[in-house]
Amino acid sequence: MAEKPRECTACVADVRWLTRDVIEVDLAMIDPKALSFEAGQWVSVPFGPKIVRPYTIASSPLRPRVLTLSADVVPGGIGSRWFRELAPGATVGFKGPTGGFVFHRSDPRRVLFVAEEIGIVPIRSIVTELYETGFGRPATLVSWGRDPGTLVYDGEFRSLARRYPGFAYVPVVREPGGGWSGDKGEAHDAVDRLVSSVADLVAYVSGGGETINRVRQVLVAKGLDRKAVKWEKFW
Repeated sequence: MAEKPRECTACVADVRWLTRDVIEVDLAMIDPKALSFEAGQWVSVPFGPKIVRPYTIASSPLRPRVLTLSADVVPGGIGSRWFRELAPGATVGFKGPTGGFVFHRSDPRRVLFVAEEIGIVPIRSIVTELYETGFGRPATLVSWGRDPGTLVYDGEFRSLARRYPGFAYVPVVREPGGGWSGDKGEAHDAVDRLVSSVADLVAYVSGGGETINRVRQVLVAKGLDRKAVKWEKFW
């Protein structure tokens, strides 16, 4: 069970560029020394009395002493500038955890994850924890991007699919370019092709509002109850 949201302090342990647009930051917890959270939740970073930005935790709850945050810095706003300026050793404050985009492993339904670019972050936390803790049921992840360079954690998920036969990873891009080994098109089209039956299915969709709506429309048209589509809107 995750803690109630609380004020937290952490130290920047490492900063990495994952793609041309995405920065990943490791935060070593100071107070509390470890933060209990559920995979898929986020923390809030304050930038003023009325300015707060949410950032989803990309790491697994099994590592509560060091949280990993990932952010697309292309928007160029106050949060993007903050991420770009972070450096090892800096102290940061935030509040968390918050959010209900979490997967309950007691749910017996087949699970389909669909992510659009940076929307992969909560799903990465969920999937990582599931397979670190012996999740034995099949799961499918459709990860969509404009081009291969926008697929965050692509190599990690390809590796996971090789190690766990029950995990199916379907990378999809709009503009594949040369040497692409994956699907081509839009996220909702890939879901339409992949899902032949919605019986006992639950879907977790994360990304932009348009993609969420289109994926939901495809699944509902196949007979899935709208309540069986969980979503996390990033923009």
